[in-house]
Amino acid sequence: MIHPFLFLQWLAEKMHLTVGEHVTYTWFVMLVLILLAFAASRSLKMVPSGLQNFMEVVITGLENLIEETMGHKGKTYFPLIATFALFILVSNLIALIPGFYPPTANLNTNVALALTVFVMTHVVGVKEHGLAYLKHFMGPILVLAPLIFIIELIGHLARPVSLSLRLFGNMYGHEIVLMIFLALVPFLLPVPMMLMGVLIAFIQTFVFTLLAMIYIGGALEDAH
Repeated sequence: MIHPFLFLQWLAEKMHLTVGEHVTYTWFVMLVLILLAFAASRSLKMVPSGLQNFMEVVITGLENLIEETMGHKGKTYFPLIATFALFILVSNLIALIPGFYPPTANLNTNVALALTVFVMTHVVGVKEHGLAYLKHFMGPILVLAPLIFIIELIGHLARPVSLSLRLFGNMYGHEIVLMIFLALVPFLLPVPMMLMGVLIAFIQTFVFTLLAMIYIGGALEDAH
């Protein structure tokens, strides 16, 4: 635990829920996203305004990014990619609220996200190409196929490790720095630190989401 006091974790303990703080705040982020989706869609209008307009801009931006990165077939996986993006972004941003713990500052959360990307990459590859998906691991020269297979296997296994540690390292490190500044300046957190936190939240969301799209998009492509 980095924060000296976590309100929701304290509330969970009062309710005798013995779960980690990353689980408690994961539930909180899920609730925020569900309520946000409900509020934005409960009275849809042809000419959007307010929250509906904001969410349509976000969803359209994600949809365009997916199509540019993964191609037309990538739209099928829009729900998965959008869920990653929104969950990670909200998880990162709540780190800026004193007493709130970002689930992405816990390695367990990030490993779960990274393994989902890893599994889905190969599920998509097999679904799209069948057994021909193995050609992605063989390379263009048959005689070098055993060597290329080992190299590709190591590369693919390294992906979830890289995804997990990158997000964890940045968010956990930011939490430590934030807590140091809070201890030094308890009544007024320096504005530059808050701005840096917002920047880190968006950058780490973009990096994780973009890599997820690249990995799954690569599985959709034909082997060369």
